Amino acid sequence: MDEVVTAADATSTSSAATSGGEPSSLLPYNLPLISAFLAFALAQFLKLFTTWFKERRWDSKRMLGSGGMPSSHSATVTALAVAIVVLACVVMYDASGVRRHAGRQAELLNQIVCEFPPEHPLSSVRPLRELLGHTPLQVVAGAILGCIVGYLMRNTN
Repeated sequence: MDEVVTAADATSTSSAATSGGEPSSLLPYNLPLISAFLAFALAQFLKLFTTWFKERRWDSKRMLGSGGMPSSHSATVTALAVAIVVLACVVMYDASGVRRHAGRQAELLNQIVCEFPPEHPLSSVRPLRELLGHTPLQVVAGAILGCIVGYLMRNTN
């Protein structure tokens, strides 16, 4: 037993094998894109009812036309932004919480394995990676850096 396979390694290997590298297989898992399309479709559908409420007539052309209440442009962009912010929060939580604690556990397990006698079957196992996560300060610094880069990139034209 020379190598230790972590759960993250096994997950990334199995997901890479099942996706097959096809872009179409990623669409069902693209939450921001699905959120944006759903918000757009729902806004366009709701225009039927807002038109009926305002003018007391059904106008199916409102589903395909621009303008009207609610704004499908605003709904689409807001849904996309919220989905990305939620995704960013999950990633930052994972980096500062779950992965950091996994790194601490790996450090402790490596110390335990180092204390095994040389004849023990696990004494020759490759040590686990210990630097898996980030401190909360590192996460905040990365988030600030990302905000600065995003702000500066909007002025690149």
